[in-house]
Amino acid sequence: MIGAVIIVIVLVVAIPVAVMMSGAAAAGVLGFFLRKDVETTHEGSELLDLNV
Repeated sequence: MIGAVIIVIVLVVAIPVAVMMSGAAAAGVLGFFLRKDVETTHEGSELLDLNV
């Protein structure tokens, strides 16, 4: 019986938290590289100064 409780806890708590954390990390990495690309592509634009 205790094994079933542990499995339910892992399925309900641990896996969703791990998926959310990995999604947050992926979003952070993607945002970093996209911002870096935009800053180099549009260097000298006055609109970049507004996005601080």
